[in-house]
Amino acid sequence: MRTIPVFLILPVFLVCAGLLHAAETVRVITKENAVRQQCKFYSPVRAKVRFNDPLTVMSRSGDWYKVSFRGVSGCIHKSALASGSYRLGGSLGGRGGGASADEVSLAGKGFNPQVEAAYKGRNPGLGYRSVDEIERYQVPDETFHAFLGKGGLTTP
Repeated sequence: MRTIPVFLILPVFLVCAGLLHAAETVRVITKENAVRQQCKFYSPVRAKVRFNDPLTVMSRSGDWYKVSFRGVSGCIHKSALASGSYRLGGSLGGRGGGASADEVSLAGKGFNPQVEAAYKGRNPGLGYRSVDEIERYQVPDETFHAFLGKGGLTTP
């Protein structure tokens, strides 16, 4: 019986092991999101992530991904993620860098400055200033969790 030298088998084994262990990378597709301590929407935040941040997938459980981001691990919902990356830039023939991360995120949902302008034109009586104020309003996690506790509410 003929034997194969170890120096030929070892590199093949290492390459195969590396391919099996290759980590998947996903990108954040929302303006802002959170890597959470547990795979629940109201779980404490371990890290804040922003549009196009790369996350390393460690595992999946239902609709949640266990990820790592800048040395912090935790959970993030699949609705905030996509494979691939996104580059901001101008339109063809236009000036470069013409889109903000917010615009790209909203355009991905079918909403962009042109759609907003058309909607405002058809509905001039609506209070857009109020919408802008509501979008800027943020409740700190500590306040939110205190609210849940005082109200005897449980998280899903």
